[in-house]
Amino acid sequence: MAGGATSVEAVKERAAVRAAIKKEFQKQITNPHRHGSAEGGVLFDPAVQRFMSMRATRFDHFKPTPRSSLLGIVMIAVPIFGYGWWMKTSRDDFEAKCRTGQVAYADRDFKFA
Repeated sequence: MAGGATSVEAVKERAAVRAAIKKEFQKQITNPHRHGSAEGGVLFDPAVQRFMSMRATRFDHFKPTPRSSLLGIVMIAVPIFGYGWWMKTSRDDFEAKCRTGQVAYADRDFKFA
């Protein structure tokens, strides 16, 4: 089990290095005196730059596929039409009950008016 012990130590060491890098990045990025100390500018992080570039150009590289089209329909059109159908059927049921006398005039709360 000597191999297992070294891998646990390696994981802990990588976690410590990662935590130190995070701490240094937060220290540099939140330093209020950075602009007054002739450093100026911004702290450049290539990973953040790639992420921001990806977000800015995501629609330039988007290819519509059947899957993305189906997802768009399911996530946008189905809820809208489903909610409209539910509103219409509940309104029709309420109106039918009112017309047949199942709901007395005094008991109506006029929630659909």
